[in-house]
Amino acid sequence: MRLELHEFHVKALEWGETTAFRDGTLYVSKEELVAHLGGDERLKSVDVDLARPGERVRITPVKDVVEPRCKLEGPGEVFPGFVGDVETVGSGATLVLKGAAVVTCGRIVGFQEGIVDMSGPGADYTPFSKTFNVVLVFEPAEGLEKHEYESACRIAGLKAAHFLATKAKEASAKADQVRSFQLPPLREAMSAHPGLPKVAYLYMLQTQGLLHDTYVYGVDAKRIIPTLIHPNEVMDGAIVSGNCVSACDKNSTYVHLNNPVIQALYDRHGVDLNFVGCIITNENVTLADKKRSSSYATKLAAMLGVDGLVISEEGFGNPDTDLIMNCRKAETLGIRTVLITDEYAGRDGASQSLADAAKEADAVVTAGNANAMIVLPPMDRVIGFTEYVDVIAGGFAGSLREDGSIEVELQAITGATCELGFNRLSATTY
Repeated sequence: MRLELHEFHVKALEWGETTAFRDGTLYVSKEELVAHLGGDERLKSVDVDLARPGERVRITPVKDVVEPRCKLEGPGEVFPGFVGDVETVGSGATLVLKGAAVVTCGRIVGFQEGIVDMSGPGADYTPFSKTFNVVLVFEPAEGLEKHEYESACRIAGLKAAHFLATKAKEASAKADQVRSFQLPPLREAMSAHPGLPKVAYLYMLQTQGLLHDTYVYGVDAKRIIPTLIHPNEVMDGAIVSGNCVSACDKNSTYVHLNNPVIQALYDRHGVDLNFVGCIITNENVTLADKKRSSSYATKLAAMLGVDGLVISEEGFGNPDTDLIMNCRKAETLGIRTVLITDEYAGRDGASQSLADAAKEADAVVTAGNANAMIVLPPMDRVIGFTEYVDVIAGGFAGSLREDGSIEVELQAITGATCELGFNRLSATTY
């Protein structure tokens, strides 16, 4: 399976009479985009705003972030099950508006959405202060149930991202960069690169229900058992975020599309390891489900005959148990593991970092302490709604000050401690 990403670099974002991409500038017609997203009776209104890097702008409460992509050639369409048909993706050519993002904003579960500051100290902690953001602000129809509100916002964000990308496709311009990704079939991969350790990626997806969900080809991942997926499928939107969870370590759809673990394993493939593929697994709420998923996922790794697993987590607390179960069972099978997580070690950093632990977890990468405090200065403009700041995860009564500044934990900042490593924080032991 071979996938080419044709990347068009977005260097500016402006309003336009029509939506278009020309000479590095993405022009957005509010009227066109609102009309494209119309027809969903679950939404009372959809507004569109723009936020650029360096502006004194705050976006909150952020639900998801999506990178604009569409297929240039090959089977299927990006975001299968939502925008495209459910045909298998991950091959052919895909257009990417690199540097642009669609940010969805709505009062779905107010305490579990996030903040993106486009400038100031908060901007240093979110990767989405560096993107040119087309922000969608949603108001639900009267009496709309939360799950339906989330679904409407999710689908609108994906449709908007695809719509913007198709405008660059219509321009017939030449991509700034083309990157290709390819792995051989398993029968060849198992004997390729003799002498190098065979490594797979165990990709934990938040699937706890109650708006803590992730979707694979349009299917809620808690409805499936762990399974194999080609890493190229991830880059084409086979995995979509439906999560309303703590903002700092929510894996947004943008992050899935640009999963740095997959990127790094591809970069090292054939150099110091043999990357054989991905296993996706659930993060569950019952003990029986945790046992089932961890046993099944590590069984798949053993069937592949891999020497090592990179295991990434999403969320904290309850999912820490899934993380440690996966680690312990893989190590028992003779498969060495590296874990990627973040910490909730208290504001002073002195508390236990994870809710679970095991002696087998002796190789752990941290994305930072989500309990660390920060003061976000007032901004000139706020996109969205500020009334949830006092109750947002990481906030507290009095977080929002009279002058518009906010005192919160990093937990409230979108992507601050992303457990795929799509962030700016790390730590080391001296």
